[in-house]
Amino acid sequence: MARALKVLSALDSAKTQYYHFKAIIIAGMGLFSDSYDLFSITLIMRMLGRIYYTNDNTKIRQVDPVVVSALVAVALLGTAIGQLVFGRLGDLKGRRRVYGLALLIMIISSLASGFSICTTKRTCVLLSLGFFRFFLGLGIGGDYPLSSTIMSEFANKRTRGSFIAAVFSMQGFGILASAMVTMAVCSIFRSAHKPSSAHDTPPEADVAWRLILMIGAVPAAMTYYWRMMMPETARYTALVEQNVLQAAKDMEKVMDVSINQIVEENVEPPTPHAYPLLSREFLRQHGRDLFACSANWFLVDIVFYSQVLFQGEIYKRDLKDKNSVDVYEEAILLARIQAIIAVSSTIPGYFFTVYFIDRVGRVKIQMMGFFFMGLAFFAIGIPYYSVWTTEENDENKWFMVLYGLAFFFANFGPNTTTFIVPAELFPARFRSTCHGISGAVGKLGAIIGSVGFLWASHKKKEEGYPRGIGMKTSLIILGGVCMVGMMVTYFFTKETMGRSLEENEIIDEPHQAGVYDERNI
Repeated sequence: MARALKVLSALDSAKTQYYHFKAIIIAGMGLFSDSYDLFSITLIMRMLGRIYYTNDNTKIRQVDPVVVSALVAVALLGTAIGQLVFGRLGDLKGRRRVYGLALLIMIISSLASGFSICTTKRTCVLLSLGFFRFFLGLGIGGDYPLSSTIMSEFANKRTRGSFIAAVFSMQGFGILASAMVTMAVCSIFRSAHKPSSAHDTPPEADVAWRLILMIGAVPAAMTYYWRMMMPETARYTALVEQNVLQAAKDMEKVMDVSINQIVEENVEPPTPHAYPLLSREFLRQHGRDLFACSANWFLVDIVFYSQVLFQGEIYKRDLKDKNSVDVYEEAILLARIQAIIAVSSTIPGYFFTVYFIDRVGRVKIQMMGFFFMGLAFFAIGIPYYSVWTTEENDENKWFMVLYGLAFFFANFGPNTTTFIVPAELFPARFRSTCHGISGAVGKLGAIIGSVGFLWASHKKKEEGYPRGIGMKTSLIILGGVCMVGMMVTYFFTKETMGRSLEENEIIDEPHQAGVYDERNI
């Protein structure tokens, strides 16, 4: 192994300092906004059904399942495309240069989603909402690879996992915020314009859901300036742009280190990189890692996003008759359920990962998460019709306990580690691209989980859904998916804990002297 660049050695050994926490907040606010925007739509759908699908003389209806599926899928599809496009741009143009662009798209799209185009015509409102949510997905998708890559390249090797996990944990607070904002907005609107009955939907409700969506732009806008002020990561500047001196100057600006300690005495001229992304050599050295990251992300997103199935069941248990509550009360109830789940299982799961990721390791946590998620799905699914849907167990709290455990081990497990590992395994010139590819494959799994299993889970025709395979079979299949994820992790995923980013690469070729890229370090 050749002599490491001083600037990279300094990054790996740097003590935890103020800029690390600042970077967590700057990068984390993007993930906060991501989850706020993605998870708020499930609350908004109930309000849209009341506003645009229910007439004064008819029973209360919901948004057509086809429309719900389309609005969910279009945002996830936009996210997948954004991960691919911005992931590649992050390697070609630099992390900092495209980081602000992704956030700007998120801000504009969040505001546009609230404004939409129409206020009375249902088709126009839903089409415009879907259009803007696609672009919102693009911005969200761009934020994933850039946030993780930037944090991984700023962090030291001892606490890198905890820092990236801390960035990702902001998703949990985004989910909680979407619930809290929904409850606050609906409470305010209800006190000002209380409906006369459950069937009465005030025109002001059309403003309430728009306001909830638009508030999602606030945290992203608050961090835009700081993202623009961030320097390029030293690893990108030194290893990809091959400007070692500039990397040292940038690092001195933000880290507590003297440039005399990190500047190179003899800087040799740049040398072209040895192999491109689309090459056999890339597949030989990194194909297995890319498969492991993509497959694990695909599998966990099938399971994670399918958990909306449970929310429908919880909703049925807590609200026997939706005709007895008004538009605001229904949204408040759903938001309360989401907040309880976030506080009791989602956020603690993230915190456990932050604490244990650099003590236990990525692989063990990922395998453990898949395993216990699978057990939770089997425990709910196998006796589903004989236990959980019977009258005597209609209020059984163990259902909520198992549901909470599934969410907990998703976040103290593969939902977080699949975000971390791709930012650690690949060379700097491919790091953002490979993270984007892995995430894009994961979002295809999210579409299968949130749309496919939602349609398949109905045992009979109900609420616009055709007859499917039923909840029992769906949950058992999801449990099996978790076990497959555990096996893929065991056989294909490499441990990255405690090693520098450069040490995590597979180096099979002889080193070329004087080349300042990952192959020399």
